[in-house]
Amino acid sequence: MVRLNFYEEMGGEQTIRRIVDTFYPKVLADPLIGPLFPDGIEEVKEKQFLFLSQFFGGPPLYSERFGHPMMRARHMHVPIGIEEARAWLSCMRQTLEELELPDELREAMMDRLSGPAYHFMNRT
Repeated sequence: MVRLNFYEEMGGEQTIRRIVDTFYPKVLADPLIGPLFPDGIEEVKEKQFLFLSQFFGGPPLYSERFGHPMMRARHMHVPIGIEEARAWLSCMRQTLEELELPDELREAMMDRLSGPAYHFMNRT
């Protein structure tokens, strides 16, 4: 199946909000990546909402507010290796499963997210 627009297919803004709200408790509970996130996670959650909206084909909210995403550069201060990338993806997979997104859509979203997750790595 050719995907025209993930954002619309998944349910737009409402689903992106649900993803972010479901995802971050999992991240914070993860012993490997939870400590990487600051206290006061609300700003991080909002940025993730803006980014995922844009990343999945919705309005360019992140770019309108912060300029080009340059996500790898924005994450350079955080030590990210393969285990951290895998932990992040695991939390996202659990989130998408919990939200009961259709299997095919969920797998396509995970494929799309895998590239950036591994691209952000800055240590071995």
